[in-house]
Amino acid sequence: MTKKISKNIILWACFCLLACLLPQNTTAQRRVLMNLPKYDYEPYHFGFILGYNEMMYSFEFVDSYQTIAHKPSEWPDNPSTDANVYAYDIISNSTPGFTVGIIGNLRLGKYFDLRLIPSLSFGERKMEYTLRTALPDGEDTIWKTFNVNKSIHSTFVEIPLHVKYRSKRLNNIAAYLIAGANYKIDLASQKKSEIEVNINGIPTTIVDNIRVRKTDLAMEFGAGFDFYTGYIKFGIEIKMSYGLLNILNPENIIYSSSIDRLHNKTFQLSFTFE
Repeated sequence: MTKKISKNIILWACFCLLACLLPQNTTAQRRVLMNLPKYDYEPYHFGFILGYNEMMYSFEFVDSYQTIAHKPSEWPDNPSTDANVYAYDIISNSTPGFTVGIIGNLRLGKYFDLRLIPSLSFGERKMEYTLRTALPDGEDTIWKTFNVNKSIHSTFVEIPLHVKYRSKRLNNIAAYLIAGANYKIDLASQKKSEIEVNINGIPTTIVDNIRVRKTDLAMEFGAGFDFYTGYIKFGIEIKMSYGLLNILNPENIIYSSSIDRLHNKTFQLSFTFE
């Protein structure tokens, strides 16, 4: 389960889509001086991108995961040494992150461009686990519920390749749609997933967090507006990225053994300068 994207963001995306589809040759609009009139006819140009992102996970659970009894050893933080533990609920939440990158734009046609945007993205996902275990209380057994939070930090090297469809310019504004693929390499996928514990007096390193694979391939879709100024083209863009690969690195711990498939999911709001 992932955190919901706000309604305002979804409405803004729909507005961008409609703006791309609306006719641009209306006579009701007053014509103004065209900035950078030959800009869109250049064979290629470059720029940079600054973005705000929210990284999340989407996942599929193991069948009947709430009824699976996990051994005490599968939960490193288990307060009991002889009671099984059950995963009652798992939620993925996002935190703010940021993206920086370089834009390379190749003109394909009157309204189509091919864009390569090597980027570096920093973000964090917070996993909320609700776990239950039966603890002895004299002659009775009491079910205890524990809430455990785990953070997964990511530093992605991203290589997105997008096709951009741009509408006809209306004075100094144009709307556009993008779609493409993004190859990602996570440089921080294994950090902060291990802890040192003493087992029978012997220091031992054990995994204490969900672990993910380093590489992923994502499909991406977005929309935005380009604003032509006297010197540069400034853009505002929103984009959703959906990971296609199962990035879960299985471990014999409750944090990952209840999950069957794990996928990256990212929302990004970007500002482009070209």
